[in-house]
This record gives sequence, structure tokens and C-alpha cells, in this order.
Amino acid sequence: MQGVGTVEIETPAISPLAGEPIDRADAERLAGVLKAFADPARLRLLSLIQSAPEGEASVSDLTAPLGLSQPTVSHHLRSLTEAGLLERDKRGVWAYYRLVPSAIATIADLLTPPRKRATKKTR
Repeated sequence: MQGVGTVEIETPAISPLAGEPIDRADAERLAGVLKAFADPARLRLLSLIQSAPEGEASVSDLTAPLGLSQPTVSHHLRSLTEAGLLERDKRGVWAYYRLVPSAIATIADLLTPPRKRATKKTR
């Protein structure tokens, strides 16, 4: 995959739940990514893309299931791509979107308290 619209997600080195204060710049970066998650349509988009055949979908695949217009779906996809949660692959006139699993895993780790992370990995 070319990753035409891939944005490297910049997450903080320290979790806000690690017991150490997170600095302002890291908090702002993390808040920007979480803001992309904080919308029901975007959560559904992530789910629809992940469950699609081949793990990717185009705007035309997503408008009907969401019941939203093409420009609205494109706006949400752009927000998720800019947050580093999706990558965009342009093929001819169509753009296909795919989840960035490492970005989702990083966010999950940052929001999992360290003690829970240790327990989760030993299970």
C-alpha cells in the first residue's frame, strides 16, 4: 500500500495514567487524537473499515451504511487520517482507507494504567 495519506501519529511518551504528569504539548497531541475518536460517526467509520472485506473501504462504500452525505463522510475520514488513525491510498479517482493498527494500539496503551497493562500481558 502506498500510504498516500498516511500521517505519523505523534503520541506522548508518557501515559496520562502513568502516575507522572504529562506535559502540555503531549496532552494537546493526545487530546487531538482522542477528539477524532470522540464522534459517533467516526467510531462507526473505524468499525466499518475494520470489518470491510480486505480491511479497507472507499467513501462510496461508507455513505449508505452511515446514512451521511459523501462530503460529510469525506470530512470525517480526513479528520481520522490527520489524527494518524487511518491511512489513505489513492487508486485512480478513488481513495481507499485502512486502519493503522499500531496507532490504535498506542492509544489503547496510553489509556491503560501501567498496572493493568502488566496484568493484561501476563494473561
